[in-house]
Amino acid sequence: MEYEFTLKYLLRENDCNLDQLVERFGACGCNDALIGIGQEGRIGLKFTREATSARDAIKSAIVSIRNVVPTAKLIEAGPDYVELADTAEVLGMTRQKLRKLMLSSVSFPPPVHEGSSCLWHLSDLLKWLQEKGYLVSDSVRDVSITTRHINVTKEMLQLSAETQLEMAELLP
Repeated sequence: MEYEFTLKYLLRENDCNLDQLVERFGACGCNDALIGIGQEGRIGLKFTREATSARDAIKSAIVSIRNVVPTAKLIEAGPDYVELADTAEVLGMTRQKLRKLMLSSVSFPPPVHEGSSCLWHLSDLLKWLQEKGYLVSDSVRDVSITTRHINVTKEMLQLSAETQLEMAELLP
């Protein structure tokens, strides 16, 4: 199956030459990624990778990136954190329709960040929509679950074991 996902990295100063990086990624077989830079010292790779599972696709991409740029630090795997418009685009519906669904249902998943702009885990929204009878691509669902696990684990690993236990006691 084909899986689409994005991996965003923080680079060290000596690894910021885009031409060299593109060449090195090509040499290691990462020809299935579009490479982009926006902010200095950061790189985003948008993959379309064939694999037996989303986990295998993303894992192999992370290993390839690690082989090319061992000092790169993963910032985020996506799609994971999304606004309603992002989710609507994935599903081929309008943002207004998804917002209407949100406002009309008490069971709509709560956002992970609420404010002037709200963010959800895409996997929560896709699961809810699938339960409501909407068609959700298996590959998109599986990628969203895997990228969420990567992002949550990445954040957890930044906490001490003691803090992890303390926080676990606070949550139901």
